[in-house]
Amino acid sequence: MNNISFEIQKGEIVGFIGPNGAGKSTTMKILTGFLASDSGNAYINGLNVRDHNLKIKSLIGYLPENNPLYPEMYVREYLEYVLNMYAGSASEDLKMNSLSVDKVIELTGLGREQHKKIEALSKGYRQRVGLAQAIIHNPDVLILDEPTSGLDPGQIIEIRNLIMALGKDKTILLSTHLMQEVKAICSRVIMINKGEILADGSAEEISLAQESVVTVILELDKITDPEKINAIPGVIQFKKLTENKLLVESGSGTDIRPLLFNYAVENNLTILSLQKQEKSLEEVFGELIISTPLNNL
Repeated sequence: MNNISFEIQKGEIVGFIGPNGAGKSTTMKILTGFLASDSGNAYINGLNVRDHNLKIKSLIGYLPENNPLYPEMYVREYLEYVLNMYAGSASEDLKMNSLSVDKVIELTGLGREQHKKIEALSKGYRQRVGLAQAIIHNPDVLILDEPTSGLDPGQIIEIRNLIMALGKDKTILLSTHLMQEVKAICSRVIMINKGEILADGSAEEISLAQESVVTVILELDKITDPEKINAIPGVIQFKKLTENKLLVESGSGTDIRPLLFNYAVENNLTILSLQKQEKSLEEVFGELIISTPLNNL
């Protein structure tokens, strides 16, 4: 890791994204106390992970990437076992706030599978069991490494809704390779590569920050003298897409839509559509990863 630093507040759902080997899982293991850091400090609820390792584990719900389970146990039996482990060494506050096994089974949609052995479950349902054990003690912080891995589209939506509901009063850090998941549920995105944070903000903020060239599609009722568009301040080039449609590019992140509107008014033209083309999070991610200097390795 390269001295990364970030802070997440209660009620935030933060997407932690990066290519394989970027340092996501390592960071998560350090935060949970499963891996000791060589230097620096990590804090959960103001407590140093290194100094309060056992207490931290009671505050965190953790779903690791490889989702280790006891395959020979039944689903309900396993969740009761996990809850009893927390209850056996927990404070009275934690015991009172823990969720019941029935409630967790309901939340994660494991009702029909609760009396099956874990080894008999599909990958998607095993993932649900992993998420169930992560929330059963009702932790303040959830750290989820690829929580929707192996789920079908319907299951993804169900788990997405559950994470969003949990995020209202918890702190959630999740890693995923699914950009649509990040855009759907995360209020903030942290992009990491080679142990270094490349971007930190909302998906919209990150996309806008990377837009040195702004592209606008302008459709008019007619085009009389398109060369006049070159005279508009900020325009670097334009291209005719159809007889009445233009692609216009401006530099330095300038949004030229107001100027294009004025151009149409001054030339007695009717605007049929005026649309700014936004960069997708996938495109921004790809550009940032490609531009990461090799000397950061």
